[in-house]
Amino acid sequence: MRKHKSSVSQATSYKEIGEFWDTYDLADFWDKTKEVSFETDIESEVIYYAVDKMLSEKIRTIAQKRGVSPDTLVNLWVQEKLQEQIVS
Repeated sequence: MRKHKSSVSQATSYKEIGEFWDTYDLADFWDKTKEVSFETDIESEVIYYAVDKMLSEKIRTIAQKRGVSPDTLVNLWVQEKLQEQIVS
């Protein structure tokens, strides 16, 4: 296993890498970069849950006022509620 996870920062952990890049700008190290190519295949899985029609209309109204999609709003709310349950 390699001692360093990053050739630029010489960091040994992902936390150290993050701290390094919070401090420095890639432009300062551009001469140490090289061109690479790779393919990704990212697919998001969507699962649908039934929501009462009146509840759905209220969600749409609130989402529109906040400038987000209803899907985003519901996901944020569910994440918040789950976090509350984990902490409790």
